[in-house]
Amino acid sequence: MTNDTNTKRNHSRRQRVVRFVVGLFAWVSAILIYYIGFSFLFDTPYEHQLRQDNNKLRQEYNSMAERYDSLEMILDNITARDKSVFRILFESNPYDLDTEQSEERLALQEKTISKPKRELESDLNQRINELSKHVDKLESSWKRIKTLGDSLGQNSSNIPSIQPVLNKQLTLLTAGYGTILNPFYRTLKSHQGIDYTVAEGSSVFATADGVVKEISDKNSTLGKTIVIDHQNGYKTSYSHLMSVVVRRGQKVERGDIIALSGNSGLSLAPHLHYEVRYNDMRIDPIHYFFMELTPDEYQRIIRIAQSGMQSFD
Repeated sequence: MTNDTNTKRNHSRRQRVVRFVVGLFAWVSAILIYYIGFSFLFDTPYEHQLRQDNNKLRQEYNSMAERYDSLEMILDNITARDKSVFRILFESNPYDLDTEQSEERLALQEKTISKPKRELESDLNQRINELSKHVDKLESSWKRIKTLGDSLGQNSSNIPSIQPVLNKQLTLLTAGYGTILNPFYRTLKSHQGIDYTVAEGSSVFATADGVVKEISDKNSTLGKTIVIDHQNGYKTSYSHLMSVVVRRGQKVERGDIIALSGNSGLSLAPHLHYEVRYNDMRIDPIHYFFMELTPDEYQRIIRIAQSGMQSFD
């Protein structure tokens, strides 16, 4: 009798445990199902705020992407128009310095990355040695130049050393010294000066101290022209002028306004033709801007002058 009673009690206890486990599992399942369903149907305040922020960011991104595409299209159109105008006017392709430099830098970078470490160290040491030698040469050259400059004294003011027009951005130089294309006959010719595209009436400056030697008539090929004798073998000339504000025999100083630029003579468009002569030989004026150009600006204007193949006279 006692065994039957114990058996019934154990059986009843197991049933209660099973019912409790099943009930607990059912409640947990119900809670999970409710939470999952609520999460799908409703957002918490934090999730709602995140969703709004994401939507705003997505809208801003789409707006910026559309604006970028629009600006890129406008820039491409402007670039295409500029190139078209350049080809029509100069009958040549524009010289793209930035692209050329970019390609050179990428090629150099790829070549450098592919080198082993030991070879890179060897190249670095070699470059350091070359730079040291170059610095020694520059120091020696600087001492010689300083000695020469000191010996010039006040005569240094008579050496052409600035640009004849305001060209701080270095964007006005259109034709350099050398063989270029004649705009009227479409043949190559010797261009013994440099051209600046400046609006009519722009100020033209004396590039060194001197005396006005000549003021030619506007009916000549070079139009109205001023020649300044700097009395040390140097002479400078300024052509295609609109008007002259100095007189023959007048003394001028570097930076004085001597004329207003124009389009006189045989000229394709308003510009200034500038020449430097030494002992009656025309030389490249591009090397006589040292008072106002940094080394980097000097290198840049050299490249600009070398890329120009079309003059306006």
